[in-house]
Amino acid sequence: MTVTLSRQAPVDGSITIQQLTDDPYTVYKRLRAEAPVMRVSSIGRTMLTKAEDTKYVKDTPELFSSDDPNTPMERAFRAHTLMRKDGAEHAAERGAMAPSFTARNIKQCWEPIYTKIAEEFVAALPRGETVDLFPTLAGPFAARCLTHLLGIPEASDADMQRWSQILIDGAGNFGWSPELFAQCDKANDEMDAMFAAAIPRLRAAPDQSAFSVMVNAEDPIPQSQIFSNIKIAIGGGINEPRDALLTIIYGLLINPDQFDACKADALWTQAFEEGVRWVAPIQASSRLVTEDTQIRGYDIPKGDIVMTVQASANHDEDVYENGHLFDIFRPKQPHQAFGNGPHFCQGTHVARRMLANIMLPMLFDRFPNMTLPDPSAVDFYGFGFRGPRHLPVTLN
Repeated sequence: MTVTLSRQAPVDGSITIQQLTDDPYTVYKRLRAEAPVMRVSSIGRTMLTKAEDTKYVKDTPELFSSDDPNTPMERAFRAHTLMRKDGAEHAAERGAMAPSFTARNIKQCWEPIYTKIAEEFVAALPRGETVDLFPTLAGPFAARCLTHLLGIPEASDADMQRWSQILIDGAGNFGWSPELFAQCDKANDEMDAMFAAAIPRLRAAPDQSAFSVMVNAEDPIPQSQIFSNIKIAIGGGINEPRDALLTIIYGLLINPDQFDACKADALWTQAFEEGVRWVAPIQASSRLVTEDTQIRGYDIPKGDIVMTVQASANHDEDVYENGHLFDIFRPKQPHQAFGNGPHFCQGTHVARRMLANIMLPMLFDRFPNMTLPDPSAVDFYGFGFRGPRHLPVTLN
């Protein structure tokens, strides 16, 4: 059906990328109330902030394609990644890694490894001292676990975290800063060299890792796409569990009644789901409009780029009462922190096991009286990806 374009979405020229980086939820609350379909000049996209609309877009890939031609991601990763593909092409590349993420592998292979890693990190934390859990626990724990899942144990915790942050910054480089892309090029060169050197080892001794599964497949995808798949996992597979862990700990420590209930009744899964709803580690995604269409009565032309803001959807007043508050006791409602549709996050179940089954109960068993000495020192940051950059706690 041909749509006659007549009512364009309003344009906002005042919202800056810096505002969306520093304090996005204030912006999203206003947009949900006043203009849930808004063309934001600074990012060159039509921003969607209501849960119904973000879910509709993600669930309708034939109309809203992942292949955004203007995304900085392709430049940052030097590849047309599976995150920007649809249909059979996307399914083939996603499916190439799928055997590593089966429930059997998670339980039999990754959980024992992750438990051992968690024990090492938690045991190294100094009892009675105040430490920042970002650099001492959350970041390196996520990085170390990911090297095993991906099959690149040669990579150091520091390199994994550095590569991840550079790729994240590059994928969100909507200002197209050449300095950021120069950092991406250097990181890509380093990763490509490491991946190439690892292939003989993985062929000689196959295992359950994503890299091994892809390299040793009967009909493997091209090596360039194997490399880009690993890079996508590095970009998202560190920041998601890292930021979720820090957010959950912060949410519990500023809500003593919830903290006490978690410890008493082992409500770690509820804490996990509420934490990622409250501050979604991946905040927003872009989609290319393939045909003239409408959203909330506004004409969205073919070729436009819409941005689904799952961070805002997870606070939508139509779905959540007091969605801006961390509340593990709220009535259970599905959230969009891990996306939906064909691009639903492949690592969701791994992240849930890492944190709700392993790290959270272990950490608070050792430090049941952990406190937050200075809540003002916790600074959440990020537009496309978001989490605390610092979380100083006293380990009691």
